[in-house]
Amino acid sequence: MSRESAVEELEPDDRGSRRANPIDVHVGSRVRLRRMLLGMSQEKLGEHLGLTFQQIQKYEKGINRIGASRLFDLSKVLAVPVQFFYEELPMASGDAAGGFADRPAESYAVEFLSSREGLELNKAFARITDPRVRRSIVELVRALAGDADE
Repeated sequence: MSRESAVEELEPDDRGSRRANPIDVHVGSRVRLRRMLLGMSQEKLGEHLGLTFQQIQKYEKGINRIGASRLFDLSKVLAVPVQFFYEELPMASGDAAGGFADRPAESYAVEFLSSREGLELNKAFARITDPRVRRSIVELVRALAGDADE
């Protein structure tokens, strides 16, 4: 078989484009979540690890896989156990841990809290010290969402 015909047989996705592995994407999103909760920039995290902020971006997007020693270093810098990066990992349909009815709601909550709006809302809410004001805000948000009964 000639080289040209071998290239023609390749699927378009096999010609150099690489899709991020879902587990790498999840671990990267957990790195981003923790970094943002700490109010740390990608540049600052990179400085702690001897990396550029571009490398941190690639880790957070799951484009580059995070090796075991780097994950260990990240856990120390971000002050979380290594297991933190695997929490809320979506299970494959055949896994024993799959099938819990509340799993999608948990994933949605983690996804929201990972967003810029979720983090801003969470930080602002945490600064409210009056429990009555906090309760009123929760009731307001529920009413606006149409969940006044809960």
